[in-house]
Amino acid sequence: MEKHPLHVTNGSVLTNRLNELNVEGDIITWQEMLCEGSTVEQVYSEEFSKIRKDFFSSFYDVELNISEIETELEKLNHPENYSEIILWFEYDLFCHINMIAVISLIKQKKIKLPLYLVCSGKVERNKHLKGLAELNSGQLLKHFRDKVALTPEDLDMATNAWSIYCGMDHNLLKPLIVQKSSFKYLSNCLKAHLERFPETKDGLNVMERNILEIVRDKTIKSRHHLLGYALNYQGYYGYGDMQVNRIIEKLSIFFIEEENLIKLSRYGHEALLGLHNFAFEIDNAMTFGGVRKLDFQFNKKENKLIKTINNAH
Repeated sequence: MEKHPLHVTNGSVLTNRLNELNVEGDIITWQEMLCEGSTVEQVYSEEFSKIRKDFFSSFYDVELNISEIETELEKLNHPENYSEIILWFEYDLFCHINMIAVISLIKQKKIKLPLYLVCSGKVERNKHLKGLAELNSGQLLKHFRDKVALTPEDLDMATNAWSIYCGMDHNLLKPLIVQKSSFKYLSNCLKAHLERFPETKDGLNVMERNILEIVRDKTIKSRHHLLGYALNYQGYYGYGDMQVNRIIEKLSIFFIEEENLIKLSRYGHEALLGLHNFAFEIDNAMTFGGVRKLDFQFNKKENKLIKTINNAH
């Protein structure tokens, strides 16, 4: 039987594009957002599936269809059918956490096929970073032709990053930020991840502070209007509507909402001035891999996470 490539895409939009372009091979559509919620190292083990299902149910009131995901991943149980595996993931944190989990899953299954990465970001004659689905057909096919062969060192780095992410000391990611690899944007994503923890001075993380600054500096007419700005100016996070809406909801203590206008409350101005640490007022009980967000704070001066005093022993 003739072997052909197996593609792993970052979502159904890209899968549909590849089908329209008649790209040869089978496709697995990865349907997760592992940048939020608890994770364990053994990807799609029974424990993993249970905690992911519980996370989506409690945080987003969404029923995660585990059987649909497992049906999709069944193709990985038949590596003998394939010549190579091609990963299609973007420049942002959302995609990169999923990507290192996929690589870890492939290694956990002891699959020995050549691995390639198609990763979008900087595009010729474009000022802004682009997602794969934003590329035109010519650009997408060029990215495919220019796919990067991942080395054994790349794969070790990815599985190491996943292991640390699932663990309790995310400062161990810091050496990986300066480690050379074929992952062009991993360094930016790991920096962005550490800055998702509350900053020691004001208790806001980078994204929360950015949203408050948008409200301060722009004329924001509604939450939907704010959502649009926050999605467009989120840097390396790659969050979707559902995630950003939840952050906006948690920040509502800093807003005064009038008809056709959202502005900062006194608390909002105090937060941006760093007059008080608001981490616990925001009460965002999010977990990133193996660590609760509120258990650590990001110390900008030392450029590392430190244990939150309330939880230090």
